[in-house]
Amino acid sequence: MLRHLSIRDFVIVAALDLEFDRGFTVFSGETGAGKSILIDALALTLGARADASVVRTGQSRADITAEFATHEQVERWLEEQALSDSGDGDSEDCVLLRRVVDANGRSRAFINGTPATLTQLREVGEMLVDIHGQHAHQLLMRPDAQRDLFDTHAGLTAAAAGVMRAHRGWRDAAHAVELAQTRDRELQLERERLAWQLAELDKLAPQPGEWEEIGAEHRRLSHSANLIEGVQGALNALSESDDAMVAQLGSIVSKLRDLAEIDPALNDALASLEPAEIQLREAAYSLTHYAQRLELDPDRLAQVDKRLDALHSIARKFRLQPETLPEEHEARRAQLAALDAAADLDGLRASEAKAKEAYLVEAKALSKARAKAAKALGAAVTTGMQELSMAGGSFEVALVALTEGGAHGLEQIEFRVAGHAGVPLRPLAKVASGGELARISLALAVIASTASPTPTLIFDEVDTGIGGGVAEVVGRLLHQLGHDRQVLCVTHLPQVAARGDHHFQVAKAADSNGGTVSTVSPLDKASRIEEVARMLGGLEITATTRKHAKEMLTA
Repeated sequence: MLRHLSIRDFVIVAALDLEFDRGFTVFSGETGAGKSILIDALALTLGARADASVVRTGQSRADITAEFATHEQVERWLEEQALSDSGDGDSEDCVLLRRVVDANGRSRAFINGTPATLTQLREVGEMLVDIHGQHAHQLLMRPDAQRDLFDTHAGLTAAAAGVMRAHRGWRDAAHAVELAQTRDRELQLERERLAWQLAELDKLAPQPGEWEEIGAEHRRLSHSANLIEGVQGALNALSESDDAMVAQLGSIVSKLRDLAEIDPALNDALASLEPAEIQLREAAYSLTHYAQRLELDPDRLAQVDKRLDALHSIARKFRLQPETLPEEHEARRAQLAALDAAADLDGLRASEAKAKEAYLVEAKALSKARAKAAKALGAAVTTGMQELSMAGGSFEVALVALTEGGAHGLEQIEFRVAGHAGVPLRPLAKVASGGELARISLALAVIASTASPTPTLIFDEVDTGIGGGVAEVVGRLLHQLGHDRQVLCVTHLPQVAARGDHHFQVAKAADSNGGTVSTVSPLDKASRIEEVARMLGGLEITATTRKHAKEMLTA
């Protein structure tokens, strides 16, 4: 649920801070006052595209923040994205979405104070808000919009996405067959090159870490004489000569122990020398152990030299770094296997057939689910049409079979309508008038929203093209939706506005620079009567229109 919306320097809005509650909230105002600007601002926090035109004239940036109450699905998503903490100590039950657009059109997005991508805003926004725009009825003319609306209402979005993935797999497998057929000679030449390189590497058999290991061994073997001489000299100085350091230090420590019994002040010096004696003895032991392993081995040195030269030679031949030879060896083995598979037309054709079968399994399951959902949606919209002054009219979701399955399944979704009794069903785009299309779109929006788990529904002038008794029905339907969730509606109809649980008035005013700004004010009971009366009677409000408005609000 939307709790708070803060807008700064957006189009003609200078500064707005609005608090929202549950139920049905309406926005009304004169034409051009900026009613839909509020929805546009909110849409930015949900990931809509933006450019420099949204920044109020003379300002450096537009800044919009929306606070929503969360639910389990949103909280789980925030945890997965590491975006749970809002930094204000109140992150357990709310999420803050913020969008900043500067005067150059650059945009930044934040979720709970953390920089986010537009994709992330859209993902979380889809779980929080469902917006039905004022041009939704025009979108219904498009086949893809009909399909998306139907699949969303039927809860088949995931199944449709699975069909699309399966179709892509089938398409890729078919493309692999075509590629193998047209590039057979090229593949053969590439295979020969890889086979030769792989044979060379197989003979050498480079091992992971080998280059570093034998390099270290080579350095040790080539400097064995110097190492033996140096280590032996150190051992002599430490422990093997007559004046060895270990013996001398041991004698000093022994004498100081005796003296410390006479004068304890020597204990500090003794405490420093005793660990030194131990360390010298350990160093002598370590050097002795190392010296025992050292030996002059010209035969082993020659073997290591030969191996280093072989690794370096093949690396130079293939233009590689010697240390990467093991990885390149396995990479060429995998590339050759892939080319062998690509050259195997029978295998590729079998893979294509398997991918096609997988697609058909998912597509047929989707078709079955669509057929079931089509009947339910058709019946529900038909019922809604009767309430919206289309008595005798009917609505049908037709599944038109395709000659070949596509990315969206085995059929095209087509909405068909009959405006009144005795008229055959025909495609919506061909037979519906503007008014009929608006009413059918509204019926679909209300029915789809009833099944939607989204906690906030926004209707932006979806009542365009209707009036009279139909408008009263629309107001009642939207008010009913508000019983179970939050519904926000921008409207120009008094019949809809009168049904609101909460009412905001949007108005234009002049700023100190002579420009125009949009203001939004919550209305109390008396103010609502005046606003509904204005919506009923235009500029001049009479006692009659005021009385009518009061009756509408108390009905």
